[in-house]
Amino acid sequence: MNNRMILKLLSGVAAITISSAALAAEDENANNEDDSGILALEEIVVTGTSKARASFFTPGSVSTMSGDTLARMTSSGQADILRNITGIKAEGGGGEVAANVFIKGLPSGGQFQFTPLLYDGVTTLSSFGLNSSAFDVYYRNDIGIDRVEFVRGGASNLFGPGSVAGVINYISKTGSDTPESELQFEYAEEGRYRADFATSGPLSRDSNLYYAMSGFYRYDEGPLDTGLPTEGYQLRGNLKKEFDDGSGSLTFYTQIIDDEVQFFLPFPLDGQTRERPNGNDGKTVYTLQTNEAAAISYRTPNGVFETPIADGVSTQGESFALVLDKDVGNGWGINAKAKYSSYQHQFNLFLDGDGIVNTPETLAGFLAARNLGDLSDASFTYTGSGQDVPVGDLLFGNRLLDRNRPVTDVTSEVNITKDISAGGFDHSFTLGGFFARAEAGDENVITTYLGEFNNKPRLVDLTITDGAGNDIAISRNGVLNAGATFSNNEHSATRIAAYAADQFENDRFTFDVGFRVEKIIGDISREGSVNVQVDDDPNLAPDLQNVRTGSGSFTLGSVNDTEWAVAVAALYQVNDNLNVYANASRGFFFPEIRSVRFSSFGEPSSYEAEIIKQAELGLKYSGERFAATFAGFYAKLDDRASVDFVNDGQGGVTESVSLQSTESYGIEATLSISIMDNLRFDGNATLQDHKLTKNDRDATLIGNELRRQPNILYNAGLYYDDDTFDFSFFQNYVGDNFANDSNSVELEAFSIFRLDAGYTFDFGGDRNSRLGVSVFNLFESQGTTEGSPRQGTSQSNTGDFFVGRPILSRRITIRFNYNF
Repeated sequence: MNNRMILKLLSGVAAITISSAALAAEDENANNEDDSGILALEEIVVTGTSKARASFFTPGSVSTMSGDTLARMTSSGQADILRNITGIKAEGGGGEVAANVFIKGLPSGGQFQFTPLLYDGVTTLSSFGLNSSAFDVYYRNDIGIDRVEFVRGGASNLFGPGSVAGVINYISKTGSDTPESELQFEYAEEGRYRADFATSGPLSRDSNLYYAMSGFYRYDEGPLDTGLPTEGYQLRGNLKKEFDDGSGSLTFYTQIIDDEVQFFLPFPLDGQTRERPNGNDGKTVYTLQTNEAAAISYRTPNGVFETPIADGVSTQGESFALVLDKDVGNGWGINAKAKYSSYQHQFNLFLDGDGIVNTPETLAGFLAARNLGDLSDASFTYTGSGQDVPVGDLLFGNRLLDRNRPVTDVTSEVNITKDISAGGFDHSFTLGGFFARAEAGDENVITTYLGEFNNKPRLVDLTITDGAGNDIAISRNGVLNAGATFSNNEHSATRIAAYAADQFENDRFTFDVGFRVEKIIGDISREGSVNVQVDDDPNLAPDLQNVRTGSGSFTLGSVNDTEWAVAVAALYQVNDNLNVYANASRGFFFPEIRSVRFSSFGEPSSYEAEIIKQAELGLKYSGERFAATFAGFYAKLDDRASVDFVNDGQGGVTESVSLQSTESYGIEATLSISIMDNLRFDGNATLQDHKLTKNDRDATLIGNELRRQPNILYNAGLYYDDDTFDFSFFQNYVGDNFANDSNSVELEAFSIFRLDAGYTFDFGGDRNSRLGVSVFNLFESQGTTEGSPRQGTSQSNTGDFFVGRPILSRRITIRFNYNF
């Protein structure tokens, strides 16, 4: 660790960070209790464990966030929530979905590669890597969430879907004897409207049957105006039967979603300042995505292809889950979960360049780069109007990537528990099994088009005159290359796991010991592709005469592997206020099925688990007005199959797979101070050092820092709430990091400041309302979260433009809640 890192740590600890959450009470209806910080160490944690216990006595890192806090972030995606949690870097520059979530000490994975995303203890999707869609495309948050828990370390992370890197679990509100209802309405700049509801209560007190329902409808023309809106809804609910003898419950969960969300990728920024550039019209360019692209269509051998780009990230479908918790007597218990989900899902997006030049070009430069002659033999006109494009304007060639990704998933989990007292300890033994089967399609079509360099750019047609005097259409209706790339894959994964654990404790000590063994079977079907001529008009360029389509020939294969994991953890209670804990684990991640490659003989590549070893040693202090944690950590990941989408130099995109090993170590701290009765400070900071120790494709990368992993993260915030007026002001800081493995592009540190304030009107009884305002990116930070992944290690800092993704612009939201 260099001096600059140490100085940044000291400055970060001076404002040591936000971790906002709730002090949950011991019963599951604790959402009416005092809403205190994420560091409230008396909160009861239930994620991935057979033994609910306060986080203060959990021998690992635990973070929670309350439902009240989450309700004020319903307009946000997962990134805006998870970036507040210790040790997580979460990027949300793409909008509400497909958050890039990075865990301390681990390499760039994006999405949720190392952390299963659970709702009510059940995975949103059981296997990552059947395609590249993130888990959060299938579920949205609403005001029916009671709290979120993020648990790392200890045997609990071996249960169910399992991940020694940590588990993110959103826990829904369930009904009680007291009926409760809430309405929430939002309006935000750039034409955003959203309505949420949540209601719960008894269906029949005599039969101990309770219900809870929640959902939302949202229409949004922002946060960036492309002319393509975000629109959709989700409904969730649960029906809970509490057994008459008090021995447990049976709960049925369901979800229905029909939602379309616009997604934003990197685009050309100013090459010197990395700020948003000015377009041809002199106005600041916020995005180059445009509703004019929604009209793109062309012939294929299977009929006319019409791009679904207007649908963005589209998800329609449903899920059903059943959870049984039963105390069968004599210390024996059973916990069982089963879920079925099916989604029609598309992930349609604008890429970050045409795969050839990737930055804005002059008219003459565009012709020269493609050997199309000079301006004297070319005609650039706007599609539709036929108006000439001014000679001094810039053009931007870009691509649409339309991806159809239906998925079905079945999971089940059974845990048998036994509580006994022996040897001076109270033991909670767990013997469990997990089964999952997921199937996903992945059909991809890339289309290249030409547009002007402005917000919501108009499409551009180009005709050139060849040496024989013939007019040749290079771009027609804005299309430069019809069907530039085609792929059609189907992947499935079957997971079978067994695990055992003992969580035991006495007055001073707490121990976790666990073991897991798991087998995965992956089935692969990949269709080849061919060029087919669909138009023989000699006045069309070859890229408009031909399309890439499926060949009808499939490569089939199957891979499998079996691995084991072990975790041990211990906690010692020094006194009533101070605990010391340690944990260590040897675990694994199975490579993404989509990373499997085939030899020229049709044999799949070697498929072996990626081994991760982790250790943590820390302190937890909890006092009357002050709470803090401090820990050191180490992580080593071997032979990770890293999958990148990179330009192939011909306008297409290819998946590049490399085997990487990484090593990381660092420290993290959290702090919560009650400054006065209604005012508190919350904070967390992570300082880490990391490097690549292996790359089988490029040994020169060894020793470089991990891409998109900063050396320092911190959050800091002040929170005031006197039950009438509430106010919060907090900062998320991301330190310097590199955009790629070659460390050729450094992304400078940035901060996002957020302000939230509200006034609550008490109408007596259980009725109240809150009128609030929230401001995201208060000071309009221009920070860049990533470069261009499509350019990979070849991206550089030179040139008039730099392709990168900035954080989203400032946005003001007004929110009204009514509880009754």
